[in-house]
Amino acid sequence: MSSVAVLTQESFAEHRSGLAQQQVKVAALNSEEENDPPTYKDAFPPLPEKAACLEPAQEPAGAWSKIRPIKASVITQVFHVPLEERKYKDMNQFGEGEQAKICLDIMQKTGAHLELSLAKDQGLSIMVSGKLEAVMKARKEIVARLQTQASATVAIPKEHHRFVIGKNGEKLQDLELKTATKIQIPRPDDPSNQIKITGTKEGIEKARHEILLISAEQDKRAVERLDVDKVYHPFIAGPFNKLVSEIMQETGTRINIPPPSVNKTEIVFTGEKEQLAQAVARIKKIYEEKKKKTTTIAVEVKKSQHKYVIGPKGNSLQEILEKTGVSVEIPPTDSSSETVILRGEPEKLGQALTEVYAKANSFTVSSVSAPSWLHRFIIGKKGQNLAKITQQMPKVHIEFTEGEDKITLEGPTEDVNVAQEQIEVMVKDLINRMDYVEINVDHKFHRHLIGKNGANINRIKDQYKVSVRIPPDNEKSNLIRIEGDPQGVHQAKKELLELASRMENERTKDLIIEQRFHRTIIGQKGERIREIRDKFPEVIINFPDPAHKSDIVQLRGPKNEVEKCTKYMQKMVADLVENSFSISVPIFKQFHKNIIGKGGANIKKIREESNTKIDLPAENSNSETIIITGKRANCEAARHRILSIQKELADITEVEVSIPSKLHNSLIGAKGRFIRSIMEECGGVHIHFPTEGSGSDTVTIRGPAQDVEKAKKQLLHLAEEKQTKSYTVDLRAKPEYHKFLIGKGGGNIRKVRDNTGARIIFPTSEDKDQELITIMGTEGAVKEAQKELEALIKNLDNVVEDFMVVDPKHHRHFVIRRGQVLREIADEYGGVMVSFPRSGTQSDKVTLKGAKDCVEAAKKRILEIIEDLEAQVTIECTIPQKFHRSIMGPKGSRIQQITRDYGVQIKFPDREENPAPATEPAMQENGEESGEGKEAKETDPTSPKKCDIIIISGRREKCEAAKEALQVNIQVPAPELRSDVISITGLAANLDRAKAGLLERVKELQAEQEDRALRSFKLTVTVDPKYHPKIIGRKGAVITQIRTEHEVNIQFPDKDDENQVDIRFPQSGASDPNCVTVTGLPDNVEEAIDHILNLEEEYLADVVDNEAMQVYMKPSAHEESKAPSKGFVVRDAPWAAGNNEKAPDMSSSEDFPSFGAQVAPKTLPWGPKR
Repeated sequence: MSSVAVLTQESFAEHRSGLAQQQVKVAALNSEEENDPPTYKDAFPPLPEKAACLEPAQEPAGAWSKIRPIKASVITQVFHVPLEERKYKDMNQFGEGEQAKICLDIMQKTGAHLELSLAKDQGLSIMVSGKLEAVMKARKEIVARLQTQASATVAIPKEHHRFVIGKNGEKLQDLELKTATKIQIPRPDDPSNQIKITGTKEGIEKARHEILLISAEQDKRAVERLDVDKVYHPFIAGPFNKLVSEIMQETGTRINIPPPSVNKTEIVFTGEKEQLAQAVARIKKIYEEKKKKTTTIAVEVKKSQHKYVIGPKGNSLQEILEKTGVSVEIPPTDSSSETVILRGEPEKLGQALTEVYAKANSFTVSSVSAPSWLHRFIIGKKGQNLAKITQQMPKVHIEFTEGEDKITLEGPTEDVNVAQEQIEVMVKDLINRMDYVEINVDHKFHRHLIGKNGANINRIKDQYKVSVRIPPDNEKSNLIRIEGDPQGVHQAKKELLELASRMENERTKDLIIEQRFHRTIIGQKGERIREIRDKFPEVIINFPDPAHKSDIVQLRGPKNEVEKCTKYMQKMVADLVENSFSISVPIFKQFHKNIIGKGGANIKKIREESNTKIDLPAENSNSETIIITGKRANCEAARHRILSIQKELADITEVEVSIPSKLHNSLIGAKGRFIRSIMEECGGVHIHFPTEGSGSDTVTIRGPAQDVEKAKKQLLHLAEEKQTKSYTVDLRAKPEYHKFLIGKGGGNIRKVRDNTGARIIFPTSEDKDQELITIMGTEGAVKEAQKELEALIKNLDNVVEDFMVVDPKHHRHFVIRRGQVLREIADEYGGVMVSFPRSGTQSDKVTLKGAKDCVEAAKKRILEIIEDLEAQVTIECTIPQKFHRSIMGPKGSRIQQITRDYGVQIKFPDREENPAPATEPAMQENGEESGEGKEAKETDPTSPKKCDIIIISGRREKCEAAKEALQVNIQVPAPELRSDVISITGLAANLDRAKAGLLERVKELQAEQEDRALRSFKLTVTVDPKYHPKIIGRKGAVITQIRTEHEVNIQFPDKDDENQVDIRFPQSGASDPNCVTVTGLPDNVEEAIDHILNLEEEYLADVVDNEAMQVYMKPSAHEESKAPSKGFVVRDAPWAAGNNEKAPDMSSSEDFPSFGAQVAPKTLPWGPKR
């Protein structure tokens, strides 16, 4: 057996304690300790010298000799499993298979390390290393899992079973661990005395031997019971149980005397037979003696004094027994008897009686009359007044009973008398200078009297130095009690009654305000509600808890103030309602950036000028809807401006179609599914239905002209169908089949639609039910479409397994990137499963599993991919390395676009950081040209460099097209450069074509610019506002017609425009950066200028205050200088002694070697030591 010592933190601490005399000294930075640093020997005690061979008993000198030897924390044990007991005997699988797995599992479970070896006799040797506990657990596991198990039974008396189990089962666990067996002991209610042992043959023998030993040990022990009258038990136990303890110690017998509270007379002895007999004899002798010699005397002692005779934990009774040898018997507490019996030798009874009366009269109970409302004043704040008395007389117990006008005192007679006098003086003083009054106030006003966080009641208490007791809500009591100085009580009563009468005259009003406006009315951090409360200070405004979803806001206060506050808040709500009008504007996603403008300029301008809130969808969302919130007129104006931007940018037309409003809901469909399918089918046009209940029949379609016309035809056709006869059917199909049912580019579903004339709607990603397919149209068309789709779905449900041959060289293409190609095939062809053979096997058989049609289509697609792979070529495109970055484009966007457009793969060469110039001669060594030089000389100077060659892979025609695209690079200058020059880089033959294409595009842009300039002509016409409604017409019909006919935008002024001003701040780089321009009516302009100047003054005042505060601010921590540290100093060091020794070099590996590293030996003139 071997052992390895590991010095743990605990064992180090234990052994370190051996250095009792050696204290580790730490140098402090104070002046005293600096003057007297520790010596070198104190700080670094020397290691012990090597002991002479002849004196082995001599202890080495020095402090290190005090350290106790370190116990090994890691042990190693070897266990042997004979061949006949091995569970796994297959010799071919040694070191692997089930046996090895079990060993690994044991190592993980126990944390021990296992090593297996096979002996010559084919027995199994297992070496286990680790901590003792881990080794024992591992041994138990090895025996249970690697060794064949046997079982045996051992019979021992039932009463001995508990000794085998031990306290909390510890002995049994220890026995199982020691013998590596499983021991089953029958339950207490089981009459069997058979103990079952399971384990190895050796383990069973050991366990059986141990159990029989425990039983034999218990056989030597005996139990005896002695019946002794209860009254003599105190004499046998002796005072404070001294006598019985002495007998137990001398005889080694356990003696159990029942406690006084238990009505049993039997004393139980347990121990070895001889010693037990001695103990029983001694107890019997005491009992017989006391029976003969003792007599009794009965005395009357007040019931209340019994507890003083007993004393704390019966100590007084034990003291009397110790002093006099007399036992005092007290009647139980539930008995009304006052008779106390003294039992003992006649000559000692008198002394005991004196002791009993002394104990009984040493304590007294007294009471002081004090009104219950004064009790807390007597106690004082946090018990201060009472603490003064109890500190002087700690044995006195003072008790206050709630609702009673008395205080009870209990304790030694003298102390009680002193405490009583002090409390009586205190009560008299309090009655003379304190008063109380009770007032009736309806309990519903109590919380208002208390105020928010107790503000009102605390003010009254502090102001009048009184105590006010308001009953809790659950008592529903109207009685309020005021206690304190008579004058203060009177004033507090007056104020509280005034407050109560004012509340009785108050009015409470419930105001209904939609919960969505509550947060706005309260304002950020409660700013707006604070303004309202400052305006109406007497009105209390209560908003409901947001979790309750209530719209009721409660106002309470004087009647007139509540009315004024109600009107003010109703006006505020009306403004909020007016400003919270919201409309959704569908705008094609590609135009969102134009609506936002550079740095958000366009959207900011529209927001400011229309005074609306405009929310655009996130870039990564699929939504195209822009939401405008504000006043209705302002929202309409903003909507018109946004639509006009879209109209300018694209060929967008808007068509209005009249469809009866009763058909609108059925055309929209559940959650807009139906109308969404039409919009998607017609190139993403926007179809806008009027709001429900408006009565309007006009449906607006907006989008590219061709798509709008298509959508219009479909809508009118559907409306006609709905009016004649509409029929709907729902079908269910697995979501993975949908793509296959729709077909590539919608081919399959279009075929069904054309054949039947029915409309088929598939669920979108947002829909909850992903299996539901809806068919709409005439009954005949729907049934025909249903029949066709059901046939397709049935085919898809018919799962088949098929095989195809694919050359192994192409397998990698399908399985790389975590099988991306296979995932795409599965998505496209109804979830068909394609399995390629594992890498390393030379099989070319590919398995396809799924619906028959899907499998056939997937096979066709795989063959197409293989054809593409076989037709792939690799061509080289030579472009100087300096142009590669510009070809790639920002973040590789341009190269990614070419890859996508032409379906090819493009690989750029590794970049050469410092390419050597061609003219530089090759290096020479010893008059010969280096190998590199020769190679350079042999290469053709006209051949392209490796770093200039771009490799393109794919079909030949696509590679050629991609190469052509790469060879022309067009660079447009950045907007901030304001340059008119566009650079075209590439082969001469391609440059002319690219230049011609660019010039054509420039002509188109110039034509668009001229058209936009013509469209941007602006004319202002003055028309009396009273005619504006006539020009606009009903719901804008007239003005819309004028706009459409003449293709112009007509803008009417807002109603409130005459009261507004326009404020323009200078732009960056303006000649006068301090000039702010205000335009509007003279009065409004004056008012705006005053407001701006006030804001400026407030801001400057804040700046001055902040600068003044900076003077008093503490500088940051890093600015404070730090004194340099002197480090650790020692006296009498070897290098300070004047000899040639130097201070150790910290960086030297020789002076400070690292653990485990080899240190270079010092070279000596006469060679190395032998």
